[in-house]
Amino acid sequence: MKKILSVFVILNIIAGVTAQAKLDDFGRIILNTYLPDNIAIPSEAKSLLTNKLSQIASNNGMGGSQVNPRFIITANVNVGTKDIVAGPPQLIAQNLDVTLYVGDAVTNTIFSNTTITVKGVGTNENKAFIEAFKTMNPKNKDIVAFLEEGKTKIISYYSTNCDFIIKEAQTLVKQQKYDEAIYQLSLVPDVCQDCYFKCLDTLGSIYQKKIDADCKIKLNEAKLIWAAAQNPTGAEKTGDILSTINPMASCQSTVTAFIKSIDAKLKADEKARWEFKMKQYADKIAAQKEQVRIAEEKGKRDDMYRENQSKRDAVSEEKQSVRNFELDKLRVGAYREVAVEQARNQPKSITYNNINWR
Repeated sequence: MKKILSVFVILNIIAGVTAQAKLDDFGRIILNTYLPDNIAIPSEAKSLLTNKLSQIASNNGMGGSQVNPRFIITANVNVGTKDIVAGPPQLIAQNLDVTLYVGDAVTNTIFSNTTITVKGVGTNENKAFIEAFKTMNPKNKDIVAFLEEGKTKIISYYSTNCDFIIKEAQTLVKQQKYDEAIYQLSLVPDVCQDCYFKCLDTLGSIYQKKIDADCKIKLNEAKLIWAAAQNPTGAEKTGDILSTINPMASCQSTVTAFIKSIDAKLKADEKARWEFKMKQYADKIAAQKEQVRIAEEKGKRDDMYRENQSKRDAVSEEKQSVRNFELDKLRVGAYREVAVEQARNQPKSITYNNINWR
């Protein structure tokens, strides 16, 4: 007789990302491991099953830090048979049906599921569960197929909802929530190619708005500090703020003019530390421009190489030639740094209601 262990009411997923969060966790499909609090198995066995689910996700390229708490891998455990084997020592033998699920915890949608049967024998119920869960093989062909189906459905989700995702991000921009908008768009995996590139292009304009807004704030702050103390100490504090302005901000010419005005007011013997700080900032600007130049040149060489290849796939060649993938990679790094920081600031736990998978 099967005992159905329902997953329902509350789903708690750790959404905050620790300092170990990696940029590479964005751009991938990540499955968050979850088991409900009320699952009727002993705590030690539950811990092992949780680890096994994490192992299954990781071994199939979908593990990692929980940058996106939306998609989960979870399980129900049904006890098929339970036999007492006479001792000594007396043993408990259990046959379990473990049903695995991949789904969307926000919309309460199951993307894929599969059931595997495992058997465990132990001196008590806890050990019998543990021995059964140990036999779950992450490379089992049914488990691999189940994850592939879930992955396909997640890709379909992004493809179907891409315009809505972008619209939501643009709404956040209107509210000047630039980091949150960047975070949301950065969650789109690069395997969802069409949506990924749409979001990447949108990210460019949002990121520019973010650094432009940041530049205005910091420039005004720097001007107030300098106005209050037009001396070496004030210059140093002003320089500390100006040096944090993104070199690609559109107000860069205004920043440069302000720097020159400060430079003109400092006496010759007061300029050493100021000039050193501003030289570092100028080098930072030059380095970033050089990175862009190199990426543009490499992109042009790659385009020439593709054009010289055989026309085995004219459509694919045409799609590739309109993008500079080197520049894309350069930009993605900047966007994902913002996204990782935003992920760290997410609530430590998120509650989802109405999860009822069985």
